[in-house]
Amino acid sequence: MKKLAPLTALLAAALLASSAGAQSLVKVKLQLKWFPQAQFAGFFEAQAKGYFKAEGLDVQLLPIGDQSPIQTVATGAADFGTTWITDLLTARQQGIPVVHIAQIFQKSGYTLVALKSSNLTKPEDFKGKRVGVWPSGNEYPAVALLKKYGLTTSLDSTVSSPSVQAVTYPFDPSIVFPDKVDLVSAMTYNEVDQIVGLGYGLDKLQIFHASDYGINLLEDLMFTSQKVLDDKNFKGSGLSGREVAAKLVRASLRGWNYAVANQKEAVQTVLLNCGNTCKGSGTRSNAAGHQTWQMTEVAKLYSAGPTLKGMAGYLDPAEYKANVTLLRSLGILKTDPAAGAVDYSVWEAATGKKAMK
Repeated sequence: MKKLAPLTALLAAALLASSAGAQSLVKVKLQLKWFPQAQFAGFFEAQAKGYFKAEGLDVQLLPIGDQSPIQTVATGAADFGTTWITDLLTARQQGIPVVHIAQIFQKSGYTLVALKSSNLTKPEDFKGKRVGVWPSGNEYPAVALLKKYGLTTSLDSTVSSPSVQAVTYPFDPSIVFPDKVDLVSAMTYNEVDQIVGLGYGLDKLQIFHASDYGINLLEDLMFTSQKVLDDKNFKGSGLSGREVAAKLVRASLRGWNYAVANQKEAVQTVLLNCGNTCKGSGTRSNAAGHQTWQMTEVAKLYSAGPTLKGMAGYLDPAEYKANVTLLRSLGILKTDPAAGAVDYSVWEAATGKKAMK
């Protein structure tokens, strides 16, 4: 048998090691709450920069559109997901054992947008108006804001003469605004820019940020199922589900920190992953422009609260309690969630920091 030259032998060994390393990566499916866009920039950066691989993970990022990721994770079609806290807590109330493991956005990006020409300047002015809301539980921030100011909506079947007419629409503001509604739901990082693209500049808009009125229902968080957390040998990897969860959270937060610090680069990474849904609308139907807007805005939602104290990904117990109290006051939650709805041990393992429960 002919002996390999030293350099050839080294190359062969390197290739074998690389192949073995690739085979040893643990396959993980992460279900995103929406289509690929800068809302998920940190996850795309974690993938592009090799942060997931550095943790021994082969992560597949799954888009879902306007459906809830809860069912995908609950049925095992995905291992982890991102969603809003209202989705997670209402699912727990229904007996679906999903668990919060990290809080990515620390501030709500939900707004109601009106034309300045409508002369709406405060929530009390919404009486008798039409408000565009999203379906499938995404209407709760609007309901909470209206209730705080003593307003009822047509979404409540027990109210015979609601003070606000709710108009449900499928996430595209151009369908209803401004002809069919006086105010429309809009996330700071997405629909606000779409409305501007329809020809209504920011100088023509009156934007009501829910968080400015004490309605800070937290949005993008990471979650998994209790089954995954209890798995002693995740997909035969030799790692427990908790260990995999901690690795995923650690890599994701690293990706988010990089994306926020390098926003122009993050936008370029996002553009490699997104399609037609990343273009915005109207005069701003441009993927690069819309994603640049998005990245600027989601960075603000990430860089708030605990993140500013060096605790990115941490769910502030006081904020969580405020969210639960608000949802209970609306009748959306009948009782306080069980302690198992939030698992701080994953975040602690991922960051090496101690949760202040």
